[in-house]
Amino acid sequence: MAETAKIINPTKRVILPDLDAGCSLSESCPPEKLEKFLQDRADKNYYIIAYINCSAGVKALADVICTSGNADKIVRAAPQDRHILFVPDQNLGAWVMERTGRKMDLWQGTCYIHVEFTARSISKIRERYPDAPVVAHPECTYAVRMLADEVCSTEKMVTFCKESPAREIIVVTEAGLLHRLRKEIPDKTFIPGPTDNCFCGECRFMKMNTLGKAYDALLNMEPEIILPEPLRKRAEAPILRMLELSK
Repeated sequence: MAETAKIINPTKRVILPDLDAGCSLSESCPPEKLEKFLQDRADKNYYIIAYINCSAGVKALADVICTSGNADKIVRAAPQDRHILFVPDQNLGAWVMERTGRKMDLWQGTCYIHVEFTARSISKIRERYPDAPVVAHPECTYAVRMLADEVCSTEKMVTFCKESPAREIIVVTEAGLLHRLRKEIPDKTFIPGPTDNCFCGECRFMKMNTLGKAYDALLNMEPEIILPEPLRKRAEAPILRMLELSK
């Protein structure tokens, strides 16, 4: 996401407190591996839709970017005469296929946090809180999505929680969202979706950006995100296309 900020703000300095604070989903689709995949299947003439949680290198290979909130719209707008390759999240891609009916080939990538939620763990928490609806992110597996009352993007999860009449809600996504929900909707109880082992759906990469590191980054104005201009320009084009299609 720091790279994305730099891609669309080339004249501004973008600082990331810890350069190792990556993303398991992004790492599941290295740009060189995607490039080789496309070269080996050049006859497919893929139209590449890339979920925004990917590297600048992957964005540079894509035709258009999407978010979990606008993925349906972006997929529906894809050329009808092109094969679609959706990267890197196979679960989000499968969810979009279910909703749009558009056939796509899916890159076999996942977010390690969202695949730790299982049908067994969500069934157990539902037994403990039978009146609490379950809202889940589409990066979760099909089995978990089937158990949810609502599957939606992060922003729409917040809206769902605000509008739901329920006083208790089970939230199945990265645990950091719970802080925002409890702050914005203090009169409701938010229950973290558990894995089979714990209530611990915290991304270890996100948590690498600590308050101390953020202080040092602001004090020293580093480490800075630097992207070669040719790469940045190629990665910017599919983001701009997404913004145009999202109007």
